[in-house]
Amino acid sequence: MELKDLMSISGYPGLFRFISQGRNAIIVESLKDGKRMSAYSTSRISSLEEISVYTEQGEISLAEVLKRMHGYSEGKEAPRHKSPPEELKGYFEKVLPEYDRERVYVSDIKKIISWYNILLQHDLPGLIEKAEEKEKQSADDQGDRGEEVGTAGKKPESKPGSKPESKPESKPVDKAGTKPETKAGTRAATKPGTKAGTKPGAKAGTNIKSGVRKQGRGQ
Repeated sequence: MELKDLMSISGYPGLFRFISQGRNAIIVESLKDGKRMSAYSTSRISSLEEISVYTEQGEISLAEVLKRMHGYSEGKEAPRHKSPPEELKGYFEKVLPEYDRERVYVSDIKKIISWYNILLQHDLPGLIEKAEEKEKQSADDQGDRGEEVGTAGKKPESKPGSKPESKPESKPVDKAGTKPETKAGTRAATKPGTKAGTKPGAKAGTNIKSGVRKQGRGQ
């Protein structure tokens, strides 16, 4: 089991494990009682692997937050998610001092603490280790691709003392039917219905702002 297989479903408490993909829904299993159910696209479904928390510097993965909580709590349970808000905020500030206090709400902190306490009973250290290995592998793959891009297209080095080959000068030839030269300041004609700088079919991207950033699982 990995974090990518664990789901948070809006409207349902706790966490669920992905079982299979159905025609119009996914089949999930509750980590609490093992009961299975269908989760439809009308519900907001988020994989724990795709969740990150806003910080003052940017974002941090949920896996890293859970790792810090595990270290701070020495492998023990965190305060109950139903504890007073000030107690929860105080605990989270010690675990993640740099979290964005304007975009991370008490409701987000409650969810994360609840998930942590649930995952303690399902080999949390193993889940964190797998997430770190996957993140490291992804970084290595990106580094390899970067090296390939950096070496591609290099010009061959010239040998000492060699002279660069010169191309014969081309003389202008007047031919019938050649297009007249464009004058400075003229504009190229654009096709009707298109705007300069836009690509056909492209849509403007949207950003969702919340304390806990989620990307729903594709249906």
